[in-house]
Amino acid sequence: MTQAAVTQRADEAAKLHRQARISTLSRLFRYSATRLVVLLITVVIGIYLTILIANMGGYVDEIRKGSIRESISISVTLNKAYQNLTVDQRRTLISDLVAIEEGRLGLDQPFAIRSVRFLKDALTLNLGRAEYLTSDSGSKLVRLIILERLPPTLLLMGAAQLILFVVSIFAALALSRSYGSWADRLVIALAPTGAAPGWFYGLFLILIFAGLLRLLPFGGMVDAPPPSDPTAYAISLIRHLILPVLALVLSSGVLTIYNWRTFFLIYSSEDYVDMAKAKGLPDRVIESRYILRPTLPTIITNFALILISLWTGAIILETVFNWPGLGRLNFRAINLYDTPVIVGIAIIYAYLLAITVFLLDFVYALVDPRVKVGGNGGAQR
Repeated sequence: MTQAAVTQRADEAAKLHRQARISTLSRLFRYSATRLVVLLITVVIGIYLTILIANMGGYVDEIRKGSIRESISISVTLNKAYQNLTVDQRRTLISDLVAIEEGRLGLDQPFAIRSVRFLKDALTLNLGRAEYLTSDSGSKLVRLIILERLPPTLLLMGAAQLILFVVSIFAALALSRSYGSWADRLVIALAPTGAAPGWFYGLFLILIFAGLLRLLPFGGMVDAPPPSDPTAYAISLIRHLILPVLALVLSSGVLTIYNWRTFFLIYSSEDYVDMAKAKGLPDRVIESRYILRPTLPTIITNFALILISLWTGAIILETVFNWPGLGRLNFRAINLYDTPVIVGIAIIYAYLLAITVFLLDFVYALVDPRVKVGGNGGAQR
């Protein structure tokens, strides 16, 4: 073969390689753009539905109008400067003041128009001002109110979910090795206890450990007044954290272990696992290479959903334990019809969920070679 032929073949191979790279990048770009558009549409629909539900289709506006009229009527009636007005004059004054206040709050516009404006503000993360709630510093900015309640929720949910995730993985692996043992049968028998929510167990834990034994506090985040010494503050925080964390672990622990144990058993019965055992590979190697590796995408998905669930908090549980987090904030906002706060919490959760779902496809491609991102418009095996 001549030198010219060799050079020509090398050029053709390089050209084919460049075309393949361009094709891969083009496919990846089309897939990413399609996924982003679909997720954006999903987020828009979800946020708009949240706005409609939080406002009860505009009924909350009527409640606010009634509250404004009542407040102004009482103020005018009790104001001595208006005592000499006739009934008609007083009624006209009240109507004028109500119209001014409704115009200031934008209640003079139809809810359909206001809902679109709410949606635009939500998508641009312009969370606005709360209607009734305030932060501990006195601010009514929704952003500051949420940021103030975020650390307690991250602490509570992070500690509980981290313990639950790690314990469940290792306990499920141990049960999959000892299928049919007394511990395995015990987990199967106790699995239905996962149907009860965390606050249900929390009530009994408070009754036993706080009410009867008086070993732990009833609720709150720290003692009142808070200890000034950092060590004493940390000890107080841990004591207040034990019961809510234990309630969350008890509510989901056994069922999560059972689910993972079943999942690991399915993969441990595959032919390639039997082949590895026949070769005499250690159990640890078999678990890491042939059981955990195929389940890694599912484990990553579960861990990613746990990460974004940390942000939401547990509404009833935080209320039961008087924990000053986002769950309790959401509960108070619902009771007060504080729509901006409700929508603000839902907006950030929707964005976190959409980003997580978008990134998971690419993570799957990294950890599982069977997954091909962008093939025929999707992530496929």
